[in-house]
Amino acid sequence: MARAVLAVDLLRGFLEEGHPLFCGARARRIIPHVQDMFTAERERGSHIICACDRHTPDDPEFKQFPPHCIDGTEEAEIVQELADYPETTIAKQHFSAFSGTNLDQLLQQLHVDTLVVCGVCTDICVLHTVADARDRGYTVEVPGNCVASFDEKNHAFALGHMENVLGVTITSESVRPPTPEWNIPDSWLKGDTADVYFLRTVEILKREGINPVTTMEIFPQRDGILCGIEEVKALLRHVLPDKGAEVWALEEGQPIAKKEVALRITAPYQSFGAYETCYLGILAHCSGWASAARECIQAARGIPVLSFGARHVHPSTVAVMEYSAAVGGCSGCATTAGARLAGKDPVGTIPHALIIIMGSTAAATLAFDRAMNPELPRIALVDTFEDEVRESVAVAKAMEGRLFGVRLDTPSERGRVTADLVKEVRAWLDLEGFKDIRIAVSGGLDPDRIRYFLEAGSPVDLFAVGSYVSDARPLDFTADLHEVDGRPIAKRGRMPGVTPSPKLRRIL
Repeated sequence: MARAVLAVDLLRGFLEEGHPLFCGARARRIIPHVQDMFTAERERGSHIICACDRHTPDDPEFKQFPPHCIDGTEEAEIVQELADYPETTIAKQHFSAFSGTNLDQLLQQLHVDTLVVCGVCTDICVLHTVADARDRGYTVEVPGNCVASFDEKNHAFALGHMENVLGVTITSESVRPPTPEWNIPDSWLKGDTADVYFLRTVEILKREGINPVTTMEIFPQRDGILCGIEEVKALLRHVLPDKGAEVWALEEGQPIAKKEVALRITAPYQSFGAYETCYLGILAHCSGWASAARECIQAARGIPVLSFGARHVHPSTVAVMEYSAAVGGCSGCATTAGARLAGKDPVGTIPHALIIIMGSTAAATLAFDRAMNPELPRIALVDTFEDEVRESVAVAKAMEGRLFGVRLDTPSERGRVTADLVKEVRAWLDLEGFKDIRIAVSGGLDPDRIRYFLEAGSPVDLFAVGSYVSDARPLDFTADLHEVDGRPIAKRGRMPGVTPSPKLRRIL
């Protein structure tokens, strides 16, 4: 069976200012995400279909909405940035792209079973199209960063309804980071970080001349996101023999269920027995961080989430923590070391310290603008000396069109950032002509707090999460021997022999 992208109403009438049903600056911002998604889906062989409003001048819909996207007008044209992607265009006159069209027949001819639906408006044509797709038995994915509406609260409701009622998978822009070069310290290889009883076990077996080929299976104690497998693989490359060993594992970033086998090692026990502490610790912490990040990503429903938790962990673990956050779906991280492992550029705004030293937010932002690479986004922290609304507008005017965004980080002493505050900042920036300036929110964010902003219809463009990821509880893993020299065996309470695990793939 095949996949298809169904893009709904990516038209000038909805995505270009000046038309009666222009969906706003937030809708414009989905265009680059849609481009990236189109490119990625095309590379995997997906069909790309655009369903477009093509109304008649007397369409009954105009009793409820202003006349829009009349067939033959510029409003009914696909926006220029996306016009070259679709292989097929479907003309529609109703909310659902299935209503009164041959879309279902086309999808059946293409043997499509999975639809990736994007476009506008999330709560109108996208929602009705998705509902009809689910009624017809299609598996549906909706990339949260590729849909938008002019009503933020209804946008959030529609995503929740699609996910919780219609059974749609809401995806994000997260992409698994490239595999870095992992440097395995000599102290690990010497066993300095191992529980000493493993070292003594290997020593005893050497003295006794016993070195059976064993099969070890590793599994988590709760559901989560698997992370750390690539680093474990690098460790095992150092210690396992070139012949007579096999390693099977799930992929980095893959969801994993409680008691599901994540890693299986078959090798002479003396080659890897002393490293159980090491690989369990890698998987536990990395998977804990990645799982917490994924919770935030899912709560954000397509709005980018940054990892800002480096200050909460020991410097020796910063890079791995931020890599794990990226595996979980964070689109950026704060430190150079973490960004290097994650294959990204480090991200950051301006600290309160610079603003206090410079004397004003505008002065600090202008100094940043003069000193930093022009390619770096100019994002001002706007809660240091004055009201967030006044500082946002003042900095926007001072930067004369070069300001990318503002970050709200109101401390708890002043009531934290609220949904209403974000709405007020957005309203005043729009009123002053700064509709393209984005709003980032930080300060004690967790999945519940992220959902609070979205459910309130708050126009947040970026979330920065710190301690919820960095302080995440490790996802504990257990290692059990299941075979010794081909003989099934297990300790009490566990099933002897190799556990059927069809999702594992051989990595060594």
